[in-house]
Amino acid sequence: MPHPLIAEFRRARVVPVIRTHSAAHATTACDWLRAEGMHILEITLTTPDAVGLIRRLAVEPDLVIGAGTVPDQAAAEACLAAGARFLVTPWVAPEIAAAARAAGACAMLGAATPTEIRAALAAGAEVVKIFPAASFGGPAHVKAVRAVFPEAVFCPTGGVDAANAPAYLAAGAAFVGIGGKLVDEAAIAAGNRAAIARAARDALGLMQA
Repeated sequence: MPHPLIAEFRRARVVPVIRTHSAAHATTACDWLRAEGMHILEITLTTPDAVGLIRRLAVEPDLVIGAGTVPDQAAAEACLAAGARFLVTPWVAPEIAAAARAAGACAMLGAATPTEIRAALAAGAEVVKIFPAASFGGPAHVKAVRAVFPEAVFCPTGGVDAANAPAYLAAGAAFVGIGGKLVDEAAIAAGNRAAIARAARDALGLMQA
């Protein structure tokens, strides 16, 4: 049985990836994206106080909060204890998949080649994060590996934006992760809420595509 969150990811089509150099910018990004109607947020652990932000947001009933760039089992368990409902790594990490599954969370493991994808699935990944997507062949690469793994749930991330996301979805991605093109830290630092709102609305438009 697929993880129940996968249907929600498919409906949303976009998972915003929050990666900033300060906790304040991450908090602002989450607030602004949420105000535009985005309710799934991936908080990367490269962001200062990421676990604290996960803990603060996870109690909100309208949000689905996950942890990204999870480095090891200890970090995975801290994120799960804080309320993360999905865990993401950019590599194959069986121990993180096991921690997620034990807690009922969704495991997204990163892979690029067919060998890595097969290893991710064998490790218990419920979603395979195709990373880095743009520099590894883009939609054409997703289409190629989709032919080999027709049942896999793919989420390309890395260089994905609202303009090229439709090509990834047409190539067989279930949904996409959008980071810097959606969470522009320079715009956040400048207080340019309109720019973030515009990017969010462009991404939300994919739901009607």
